[in-house]
Amino acid sequence: MASLSRAELEEQLALSSVRRHALFEAIDDGFCIIQFIDGPHGPLSDYVHIEANSGYERHTGIGDIIGKRLREIEPDHAQTWLDLYGKVLLTGEPARFEQEFVAVGRYIEVSATRAGPVEMGQVSVLFRDVSERKKTDAALRENVQRVQLALAAGAIIGTWFWDVPADQFSVDEGFATAFGLDPARGRAGLPLAEIVATVHPDDREGLAAAIAEVFTRGGAYAHQYRTRRQDGNYYWLEANGRVELAADGTPAAFPGVLIDMEGRRAVEAERDRAIAALRSLNDTLEQRVEERTAALLKAEDALRQAQKMDAVGQLTGGLAHDFNNILAGISGSLELMKIRLGQGRIADLDRHVHGAQSAVKRAAALTQRLLAFSRRQTLDPKPSNLTRIVASMHDLVCRSVGPAIAVDTRAPAELWNTFVDIGQIENALLNLCINARDAMPDGGKLTIEMANQTLDAEAAAVRGVAAGDYVSLAIRDTGVGMTADVLARAFDPFFTTKPAGKGTGLGLSMVYGFAGQSGGAVYIDSAEGEGTTVCLLLPRYVGASHEESVTEERRATAALWRKKILVVDDEPLVRTVTVEVLEDLGYDLIAAEDGPAALRLLAAHPDIDLLITDVGLPNGMNGRQLADAVRARLPEVPVLFVTGYAEHAVLNHGHLERGMQVLTKPFAADALALRVKELAGAERRAD
Repeated sequence: MASLSRAELEEQLALSSVRRHALFEAIDDGFCIIQFIDGPHGPLSDYVHIEANSGYERHTGIGDIIGKRLREIEPDHAQTWLDLYGKVLLTGEPARFEQEFVAVGRYIEVSATRAGPVEMGQVSVLFRDVSERKKTDAALRENVQRVQLALAAGAIIGTWFWDVPADQFSVDEGFATAFGLDPARGRAGLPLAEIVATVHPDDREGLAAAIAEVFTRGGAYAHQYRTRRQDGNYYWLEANGRVELAADGTPAAFPGVLIDMEGRRAVEAERDRAIAALRSLNDTLEQRVEERTAALLKAEDALRQAQKMDAVGQLTGGLAHDFNNILAGISGSLELMKIRLGQGRIADLDRHVHGAQSAVKRAAALTQRLLAFSRRQTLDPKPSNLTRIVASMHDLVCRSVGPAIAVDTRAPAELWNTFVDIGQIENALLNLCINARDAMPDGGKLTIEMANQTLDAEAAAVRGVAAGDYVSLAIRDTGVGMTADVLARAFDPFFTTKPAGKGTGLGLSMVYGFAGQSGGAVYIDSAEGEGTTVCLLLPRYVGASHEESVTEERRATAALWRKKILVVDDEPLVRTVTVEVLEDLGYDLIAAEDGPAALRLLAAHPDIDLLITDVGLPNGMNGRQLADAVRARLPEVPVLFVTGYAEHAVLNHGHLERGMQVLTKPFAADALALRVKELAGAERRAD
């Protein structure tokens, strides 16, 4: 067969597209294809409509849906739809369900199927508006509830449901007894004529008139008459019901109940009480349900608040304990420095300064671990290879765990690269190895194993990540293992099984937060007496790794000529320290407490070489907005952002422009000097 030309192929593709569109338009139901996308809320946190038929607008009322995102049309309930369709995408299993489309005030019946492989991220959706059926079902349930309430009131002797168009009465045993009928016939269905045959002859005309009248108007019905029972005697009863009219105004359904009227005075009094009780129940039922629901919600809120306060109490208690120890060290060192200065013992000052600095470093480490747990730490990820990172850490790990523990490292020949903060992965590895050491007090074996893993939708859902390729780093020990209770709380901040003073309880929580912030996950397999495995999953990076040479800590030298730097920070002490450190290095400094003041200084000093600004600034302008305003006047000026935590939203979610860097508080003077030297450049500014 001769191959088709490009023009012929394009023509056939266009014809196929037209046929598919015609097929979609021939469907009365709504139809669309959605494409999952990443959004500000994370990976696959939104989807966009890429194809739809005209039935979409008929069944939802939304026009021009193609190109619109879920969070545009249903911002308050987007997660409900993401969970429903996301499960279809990840598992590949079709789904059928009914769901309220809150944004348009309708219920829709949905059939959803994944379109193509999971990597395409597409789901096809066929649906229809079932709001009217929902209303009908609700009305039917309400009628059933009315009958049940009436029966509970104690005055009802029977019930019926009359399908008027079919002229079929469905009655219960009490109704059949009241009319002298065979209960089996009542269950099979009876015509009106057979029912009326047992009514007293003097009452039939009035009964016919009452039925005709309610058929005309619909709604409530009540009429009293006599019926003949099996003993041949006539007894008074009242039929109480309601006629439901069809759309064309004809009677469709006629449900009702029978009230015994024999012994008129006593029964009328009872009837009045029963009807009053029934009406009271009907009138107050909704209020009672609302009150009960409100009480339950209040109780649930109280429980959640108690659980939240318990967690906050545990967290703040741990923080208070550790920070009080740190503050005591700093305060004590400063007091001793003051005393030694008064005594003239200057030689002792260095020891106390070192003690205070050590306490500050402990506080910074504690804060960093908390930020790691809450996924707020400032990361500097780079394409990296775990084989080289683990190899560079091998000697340190061996020294940390001691000679009683054998360390074995395993990795495949071609381990994939990952995108990770090298310093943080080194900290995580060391923390996990030290935890493993503590779990093997009598010695044992520590295995560090790396592997390439591809997770399908099911396996990824178990780990709480997206399907795809990952690099795993597993730390396995032969220690005492964990009980089920300990395993359940292992990642809780400040939870530790170590003796007081032997651990902060933040090591595993830091690893948990770091893994999640890096786009991966961490999980633990452990059993008491059988050892523990902690495994990190990090997303695969396709590309070369970032080669870094590990050097000793460098001290920045003083600038050889004066460069002008604008420092902006609303904390006076931080601002003063920053200015003094840089002035000692020979820089020319100007300082401001907020954005507006900084812009006024810039007008008087348009020749600055570097902007150093805190991210969180007061008075209506944050650090990123200030940087943009400065760069509008000086497009090439470098910017160093200083922040106490990862303010990703302010910093464009970590995507910084050329010539911009981030420095995390608290910082050492050497670290500040080195960053300034890198950003300010080595060339002299032209005079």
